[in-house]
Amino acid sequence: MSDILQNHAKRKKRNQLLSAYALVLPAFIVVLLIVAYPIVNSVIRSFTVRGQEGFTLANYVYFFTEPRELANILYTLFVVVVTSVLSTVFAYALALYLRFVKSRVSLLIGRLYLIPRFIPGMVAIYAVIVTIRDTGVISRLALLLFGVEFQPALMFNTAGLLTMNLWFNIPFSAMLISAALAGIPDSMIESARDVGAGRLCVFRTMIVPMSIKDVMVAATFVFMGNVGGFTTPYLIMGSVQPKMLGISLFDQFAKYADMERAAAVSVIMFLICSVSAVVYIYSNLKERAWEKQ
Repeated sequence: MSDILQNHAKRKKRNQLLSAYALVLPAFIVVLLIVAYPIVNSVIRSFTVRGQEGFTLANYVYFFTEPRELANILYTLFVVVVTSVLSTVFAYALALYLRFVKSRVSLLIGRLYLIPRFIPGMVAIYAVIVTIRDTGVISRLALLLFGVEFQPALMFNTAGLLTMNLWFNIPFSAMLISAALAGIPDSMIESARDVGAGRLCVFRTMIVPMSIKDVMVAATFVFMGNVGGFTTPYLIMGSVQPKMLGISLFDQFAKYADMERAAAVSVIMFLICSVSAVVYIYSNLKERAWEKQ
């Protein structure tokens, strides 16, 4: 009797497992078709040269030895790292202010700071361009109100690109970090203050450890989102050299119709993004190790 019950339980478990696989299979097939296959195809194609047979590293040699293309890679890394660091620092400061300062100003900022996330990218960039260009709104107001010829000089340079990147990314990062800070109980902080802990001590020993994971998540998303940025660099920088890798990819694909080099650029961008992914995974593993101790 026991053997019959065990066999029945095994069959039931196997049927449940097969049913689960059957439910997941359609989504898995879709992922393979629209995500995995293009990635694998791009990687394979990046090791080929049009008109030649066999695999070759010629495309990668070109991008890492050609001064203009190497400058594009280094420039992208510079812009992305600076954007990630500044966005995270400013967003963290904003999130701390919104979380621990109770005032009408903080309440108003808390209601308004996410507005940039709901404005279409093209509209936002055009509005900022109209405002900050040398003949834009700021320049005209300075001339009309104060008689001063003020030119922000934020077009076609790195400063303008970073300004636009921060405009987009600070609200997003602040939203993620604010969610983490909201999970810190006020009673915990008040208890620490009651036993004599100063503000700096509370921040260093309580707030930072409890929010660092979400700070890393925000920095990772900003990093990966800006590596492949195209619209903002294209409209702010134009054809100025060096270029972001998103524009370089567009040039290889649309201007030169060199699909193999375009695939190589895609792989390079993927590898750069993988760096931030590794940092994020490592921080999660370290957090789990700390929790077990």
